Amino acid sequence: MADPTGFLKFEREEPKKKSYEERLSSWGEVYADVDPGERNEKVRKQASRCMDCGIPFCHSGGSGCPLGNLIPEWNDLVRRGDWAAASDRLHATNNFPEFTGKLCPAPCEAGCVLSISPLSGGPVAIKRVEQTIADQSWEAGYVQPQVSEVSSGRRVAIVGSGPAGLAAAQQLTRAGHEVTVFERDDRLGGLLRYGIPEFKMEKKVLDRRLAQLRKEGTRFVTGCEVGVDLSVEDLRAQYDAVVLAVGALRGRDDTTTPGRELAGIHLAMEHLVPANKFVEGDGPPAIDAHGKHVLIIGGGDTGADSYGTATRQGALSVTQLDQYPMPPSARDDDRSPWPTWPYILRTYPAHEESGERKFAVAVRRFVGSDEGRVTAVELQQVRVQKDPATGRREVIPINDEVETLPADLVLLAIGFEGVEQMPLLDGLGLSLTRRGTLSCGADWQTETPGVFVCGDAHRGASLVVWAIAEGRSVANAVDTYLTGASDLPAPVHPTALPLAVV
Repeated sequence: MADPTGFLKFEREEPKKKSYEERLSSWGEVYADVDPGERNEKVRKQASRCMDCGIPFCHSGGSGCPLGNLIPEWNDLVRRGDWAAASDRLHATNNFPEFTGKLCPAPCEAGCVLSISPLSGGPVAIKRVEQTIADQSWEAGYVQPQVSEVSSGRRVAIVGSGPAGLAAAQQLTRAGHEVTVFERDDRLGGLLRYGIPEFKMEKKVLDRRLAQLRKEGTRFVTGCEVGVDLSVEDLRAQYDAVVLAVGALRGRDDTTTPGRELAGIHLAMEHLVPANKFVEGDGPPAIDAHGKHVLIIGGGDTGADSYGTATRQGALSVTQLDQYPMPPSARDDDRSPWPTWPYILRTYPAHEESGERKFAVAVRRFVGSDEGRVTAVELQQVRVQKDPATGRREVIPINDEVETLPADLVLLAIGFEGVEQMPLLDGLGLSLTRRGTLSCGADWQTETPGVFVCGDAHRGASLVVWAIAEGRSVANAVDTYLTGASDLPAPVHPTALPLAVV
């Protein structure tokens, strides 16, 4: 059994990062290289802090991990040094723990019982334990292709190669179906490839897992936009089922602020994608922060990714704006009680390196040169409130003071509005919901028979763990549709939502 007093013996400890100078001089991951033996010993101590609670909220789909990762079990296996068994237990619920260990914001840690009180020293560093199990699994050769011994004779097309599509593909291939993944980009991975910067996850990590999928029998076609390069008629004729894992990549724009038409103002993904292609070796990006004053509008993950990318490109300055007040440094039990996701200030490694953040401010107007390029922005302090009549969010200036900041490059990281309009949807007879997503029934099937949906295309822009969980669940639904029954796991229902205070 677990050590119920382990959290009293060992403190929460995060992995060591590289120096700021080393981080800004390369595109590599921000965490320092550590000898595997030393790394494993430190993580064994961290895993010992897990008490194996009677009700483990960390792996509850509502308050913790939607994948249902059996966290107390692999924590105890790590504590005992049984890395092979820990790898088996982790991979039983998560196809890609090396992705989630690097990219997931860890709702499991927010649901850890040790998060109830700061006197505990903080939650178990679950994300660090998960990442170390994944690293050890690859280093020790525990990760091997799992080739199906039977063939169903059924063919499945998956459109999109992000985490949801890849999870569905691996599950269905292992179930004996012939699976082909179609990707419109020149390389596989979706946002894992071109949305996530190299300093958060090096792409060799993705390529290593893709090699396993290929050896298991999954087929990949890149540079193919279904509905354009492959007609919908041919798709339906060649495949017994279709899974749409096309993401929710339609970026939200700012169409009301004066000066938006100026050159030098872009959606954040217009900056991130070419920057990632540059790291892949595709040549200089068209949008480069080198030698520029960069202003990032939006306080979320995409904004932080643009922030770190701009500093590595050699920006003169980087400023990130958020319309909301600075969140508290500790959980406010009245606003976000345990075990819900806490509303707190989140500082990413990129924020430690350079630049500054401004809260409770909004752009009054973009200022341009005679040539039509943005040169500055005018800011006002604001408060965000709901209109009592309409319920809509309003951003209200609190005074007439205006602050002017230099800005040669402005990046809008203000969220996503849903699935992009594409010929594929028209060909399948599918329309988007008011949220810009694709709806489905309890069996993950859209209104078009034999066509299923999962991931951000169904849920809207969300976390990597939800994408993988939906990919695994849709695989169960497709397997059932093709064969009448399925033993594949289905960790989430299409209507599942994380626990929240309403």
